[in-house]
Amino acid sequence: MFEAAIFVIFPLCVAMAAFCDFISMKIPNRISVILAASFFVIAPFSGMDLVTFAWSVAAALSVFAGCFALFAFNVMGGGDAKILSAAALWYGFNIDLVTFLGFTGVFGGILALVVLTIRANQNLLLVAPLPIPMHFFKDREGIPYGVAIGVAAFATYPETELFLHAVGRLN
Repeated sequence: MFEAAIFVIFPLCVAMAAFCDFISMKIPNRISVILAASFFVIAPFSGMDLVTFAWSVAAALSVFAGCFALFAFNVMGGGDAKILSAAALWYGFNIDLVTFLGFTGVFGGILALVVLTIRANQNLLLVAPLPIPMHFFKDREGIPYGVAIGVAAFATYPETELFLHAVGRLN
């Protein structure tokens, strides 16, 4: 039962965050709250010991501190900071988190290049019958970084300790 929740809740939440950020440039708070709260419900039943649980909370607090600093300097959006912090709970304070954050940076850079290309070619793209949200064409709008977070999560989550432990419990 809890294995199914591990396989479904995290991917569903990051996919919803990426979709909402792509469409509206906003990540609803309820997605981050659901992601964090579900971790606190699932972790004790997943076989996670208290030390690992504490390190996961420390990971989330560390990521939140870094993201808050980026938010304070207007480099990162608040929704991105919250979803990254909630996701850090699921990764724990280990190499999996470093990999996730690294992939987020790489995919974020690629996404920034795509958005800059869209903005540079907006005259062509506005007349094309492509369903591109209008905020992609505004120079003062940011980058929907939730998309990069979601792609990085899908690329790295199957290799996390929590996910692999749940797979092992299925046998």
